[in-house]
Amino acid sequence: MHKYQGLHRIVIVGGGAGGLELATRLGRTLGKKKKAEILLVDARMTHIWKPLLHEVAAGSLNSYSDELNYLAQANWNHFRFQPGTMSGLNRDKQIITLAPAFDNTGAELLPERTIHYDSLVISVGSHTNDFGTPGAQEHCLFLDSREQAERIHHHLISRSLHYVSGEEGPQRTNIAVIGAGATGVELTAELHNAANLMVRYGLEQNSGEMQLTLVEGSDRVLPALPKRISKGVQAQLNKLGIHTLTGTLVSEITADGIKTRSGEMIKTDLTIWAAGIKGPEFLQNLDSLESNRINQLIVKPTLQTTQDENIFALGDCASCTISGKDGDFTIPPRAQSAHQQASLLAKNLTRKLNNQELLDFKYRDHGSLISLSSHSAVGNLMGNLMGDVMLEGWMARLFYLSLYRLHQMTLYGFWRTGMLIAKDLLERSTTPKLKLH
Repeated sequence: MHKYQGLHRIVIVGGGAGGLELATRLGRTLGKKKKAEILLVDARMTHIWKPLLHEVAAGSLNSYSDELNYLAQANWNHFRFQPGTMSGLNRDKQIITLAPAFDNTGAELLPERTIHYDSLVISVGSHTNDFGTPGAQEHCLFLDSREQAERIHHHLISRSLHYVSGEEGPQRTNIAVIGAGATGVELTAELHNAANLMVRYGLEQNSGEMQLTLVEGSDRVLPALPKRISKGVQAQLNKLGIHTLTGTLVSEITADGIKTRSGEMIKTDLTIWAAGIKGPEFLQNLDSLESNRINQLIVKPTLQTTQDENIFALGDCASCTISGKDGDFTIPPRAQSAHQQASLLAKNLTRKLNNQELLDFKYRDHGSLISLSSHSAVGNLMGNLMGDVMLEGWMARLFYLSLYRLHQMTLYGFWRTGMLIAKDLLERSTTPKLKLH
């Protein structure tokens, strides 16, 4: 690809929350003023906010209604988009390689291509880490993409069709979710809500036809969050009738269920792995860039990679350690981290163009909120004025819903986000509460 108008080219690989927010911010500033060319690269043509995938899996969210088209976003915000999957890097020539793209029949849609960059931002996110557990890849479903989320949903609907048709079918669906972090907890609660809705729409005789089990290796659910939040969430899950097995380590996944290290067999009809993350494999040996054991690129506090000042990384695929009041601190792989890093990089890339000193990343932990579907939410907010405040119930639910709206505000602006909220409210009264196909 030829250099566009002779401008400094900033290539952003990965259109997740952080990468897309960064492309939008830079497009509205540097791109609009013709101070730089902004190019976003992603394997897909559309974006959906990853924290919503558990709702897509349960069927409580129609992903096609909430997706964002990269080409349209690029047109509205003065950046360019090119579909592709990064497969290589040449730091000396400052080019990235995009793998060829194929359609469902195997016919080549796009050939292998190279793209020149002056500044490169890698924001390719993460995927689930099964830690090499035997049988996990063969017998588990995962929740890393919309396609995987929809596959879970199709499994749920397919098993329920026996009841609708009047045929004798499975009398009980045993679903196990491995990993009681935020993703596992939210998915399990959303599946419980889906079971209740299936009864309403005639897909099941009663919600007890679906038995949910949450399996966690540590001694409590949400081990990365304060114990008081874990305790509150545990109480809510028990109240919903969800089985939680803490301190349970998985040794193997089979077609019939989960084998634990203690020798127990947990029978399942559907097993979903939601424990742990790691970066994409290609980051491990990417032209000598430094990476850690879970394939994250090591970055300095400026978010520049340690081996190349022209290459930056942010979000789940980056490992950034900064100094805090309690010593060195590694930034957690969370949506608020990616949002804050995108904001800093928008400033740093502008400063780089102006030959100014780059700023160091300062992480502000605003707390954690865990959705328990429409039932409730639990979490804590952290701030300078209020300190650390525990929230639960409708107030926590309100704050949780606002997180997505803030993401939309960054991408669409105030007025368009307002119209999207109005659209969502109208759809609630005209569409089923559960996607039924």
